[in-house]
Amino acid sequence: MSNFQINRRHFLGTMSMLGVALATPAAIAKTTNVPEKWDRTVNFLIIGTGFAGLAAALEGHFLGMKDIVVVDKMPLPGGNSIINGGAVAAAGTDMQKERGIEDNADLLYEDILRAGGKINHAELARVIADHSLENFYWLRDKIGVKFNNVYYHGGHSVKRSHGVEAHSGAGFIMPMLAKCKEFKIPVEQRTMVDELVVDDKGRVLGVKLRKDFNFNKPDSGTVQYVRAKHGVLLATGGFSQNVKMRMSHDPRLTAEFTSTNHPGATGEMIQQAQMIGANTVHMDWIQLGPWTSPDEKGFGIAPLFVEALVGFGAMIDPETGKRFIKETGNRKVRADAIVAMGHPAILYASEKNVQNQAAKNMSPEQMETLLKKGVVKKFDTLKAMADFYKIPYEELAKTNEKMNGYIKAKKDPEFDCLFFDDSLPNDEGPFWAVRLWPRVHHCMGGLEINDKAQVLNALGFPIPGLYAAGEVTGGVHGMVRLGTVAVADCMIFGRTAARTAQKIEIK
Repeated sequence: MSNFQINRRHFLGTMSMLGVALATPAAIAKTTNVPEKWDRTVNFLIIGTGFAGLAAALEGHFLGMKDIVVVDKMPLPGGNSIINGGAVAAAGTDMQKERGIEDNADLLYEDILRAGGKINHAELARVIADHSLENFYWLRDKIGVKFNNVYYHGGHSVKRSHGVEAHSGAGFIMPMLAKCKEFKIPVEQRTMVDELVVDDKGRVLGVKLRKDFNFNKPDSGTVQYVRAKHGVLLATGGFSQNVKMRMSHDPRLTAEFTSTNHPGATGEMIQQAQMIGANTVHMDWIQLGPWTSPDEKGFGIAPLFVEALVGFGAMIDPETGKRFIKETGNRKVRADAIVAMGHPAILYASEKNVQNQAAKNMSPEQMETLLKKGVVKKFDTLKAMADFYKIPYEELAKTNEKMNGYIKAKKDPEFDCLFFDDSLPNDEGPFWAVRLWPRVHHCMGGLEINDKAQVLNALGFPIPGLYAAGEVTGGVHGMVRLGTVAVADCMIFGRTAARTAQKIEIK
């Protein structure tokens, strides 16, 4: 019997009980037949070493699950997570209470839905909101993550982004990797998963993968078949680096738009899941980061500086010297406005605001690097800044004077910018400034899951043995993802997947 006939039979077996009219054979994508002999058997196979994958592995361990294995195609662990800005959203923490910040799960839930245009899958957003507090304490008290700050991200109602001492995602990833090592959970790099192995009942039994894979040599590695008795978790991130894939959903996002993501964010596991019938949602909602600078590559460190200063400084069009958008607006609002201008924007603030805000969110080394590399520039006067960037000075002075009045009054009649109690007028130098141009940052769309982190097929039923968490999924964030909520999303649904998988064995 040919491979096509076997695969077609497996597909028919999965769908016939549902009474579904089948597509043409060409629409039935390649899948791997169940091997006569497995090269390896594990309990829970996790693909991806970012926030979602490592959180799932550790949660599985705490539940008593044995023989958990984490694999990743890249030579180093962490994916996008390790280069992330280093903060997680949580509502109602003791750190917030110490700072007089009132917050709760309902307010976080409302913020997620509002930013998402209420096209979020509400039950998923509710899971994040209800578990964000517990997740924060899990990270701090069980994993050993060290937090040192609570700050604001555009689109939130209050300061709830809890920053780590490392000032990057490494502040989460390194303690999680250390715990995996302590618990003897294998974390295997350079392992490329090619296909999901599905039986004639439509159940995911394991994967076909290649060991010793070289990312720069797509055909490299030695094939192995790995059985996963409690299922496979896809924690592989989004597809921001796959230009063809992202243009399929948003043709505007050509190669001219670079990405903040690591090179491995190419989305093939979304495609592999689609090949066995998984449904996808919100695939054309691809977020641009409005806080990246054209004066550095990738994610860079400008976002840490910029997000700490929204609500404390002014964002202007250098060609007019005028503000053009709400500085504390969500990411889509700001990014779309900058792209519509057709050239980089400038965010600036006085040194007293920089020292009170950005310097608390960044290490001294990061602050020094910003200046040394010229990503952020420092000027003694507003006039010197205008001369350097060729900004019409008279208009800039008027803009600055009005903005200072708004900051003093804590009310912005022009753009409704949110000002904080500790925001100060930018009335005297030195002034710090950064140029901003958006990059492709986050794919809100991905595999559809339920609140148990099970991947759903096109008819809305769970695919047995297949789980997903983090950016590989869709529906959670809707139109716009709020900053640091995705970190909570990854960890909470990674841990949810482990809890679900622990109870279900695919025999």
